[in-house]
Amino acid sequence: MPLLNRYILAQFARTFFIVAAAFVAIYVLIDFFEKIDNFMEAGKSITLVFKFFLLSIPFIVDMLGPILILLSGVITLGVLNHNKELTAMMAGGIHLRTIINPILFGAVIFTMLFLAMAQWLLPRTIEATNTIWYENVKGMVPLGIYRNGRYYYKGKEGFYSFTRPYPDRNDFYDFSYSKWNKDHKLETLIAANKAMWNDKGWHLIDGQIQQKTSPDDYSTTLFSYNKFPFPENPVFFFVPKYQAAELSLTELFQAMHNQETRNKTIVAETNFYGRISYTLLGIPLLFLGLPVLLISYKKWGKDLSVAIPVSCGIAFFAWGIWGALQSLARVDYLSPLLAAMLIHVIFGIGGFALLHKQGT
Repeated sequence: MPLLNRYILAQFARTFFIVAAAFVAIYVLIDFFEKIDNFMEAGKSITLVFKFFLLSIPFIVDMLGPILILLSGVITLGVLNHNKELTAMMAGGIHLRTIINPILFGAVIFTMLFLAMAQWLLPRTIEATNTIWYENVKGMVPLGIYRNGRYYYKGKEGFYSFTRPYPDRNDFYDFSYSKWNKDHKLETLIAANKAMWNDKGWHLIDGQIQQKTSPDDYSTTLFSYNKFPFPENPVFFFVPKYQAAELSLTELFQAMHNQETRNKTIVAETNFYGRISYTLLGIPLLFLGLPVLLISYKKWGKDLSVAIPVSCGIAFFAWGIWGALQSLARVDYLSPLLAAMLIHVIFGIGGFALLHKQGT
């Protein structure tokens, strides 16, 4: 690798670690003051507190990954410009593309590290922090598991199973509730296409009740609508806040091909493509952020003082668009693959065009 490329790549890597350390420190500090009272009230040791926040760092880095790559690239180019190194290199006949290539190469390297972290590290650290926070501190014991797009919960008297494509709603699909006797034989099975819960209880639509009438026989009753006094409500259905992140990339990929219905397949595809899309988001953001710095310097004689806040605004705008696209894909208004690629294509082409214009 030429000396110039090594120099710029080293500058990018150094800037990335400085920016990452600053953002992680701010995040952990805010999170510490928000949660330390909970740890103290639960009587937990300082060692557990330290372990919790230490294991939270990979998730924080993964969540901030795109903006870390964006700011690292912008600051690296801005420092070169501020020190007149950029001007000297271009005056010496070095094309802008040659100067930017090491920055883009560094962004690709860190993006690959993020993908590796999502595959091997994040599932373990997030599972550990969820266990500490929800079980050890909050005293909430997980009653169930999530497998292949379905949730399974063990209640006081029976077992629940359902899909929940909209986590913010108390609507459950392909719902079933079963009760078993001491000999592990089914006594009652209540199944419905849809179940809803509100303050008045459980409401089931289009279902059936199978009740044991003798050791070898069951009676079946169909219903279009019925209310049931199940002992649990959705508040009892504890699911870790970031449980989707507990699945590795290969587990998310496998889940896409193990679903029984189109709705569950779409949700699984959105989860997988969305995870990949978010991890790769830093590269198109960098393509757009670098020409912003060059334009601000040419027009106003300012580089980092304008480029950094504008880059942050671009990142938040991209997050908003990305989230909206994922929501549209989850409800089948947009292809999950298209929702994952669209923002990268738009930002990438726009940034490449601006960079090409600045280099000519």
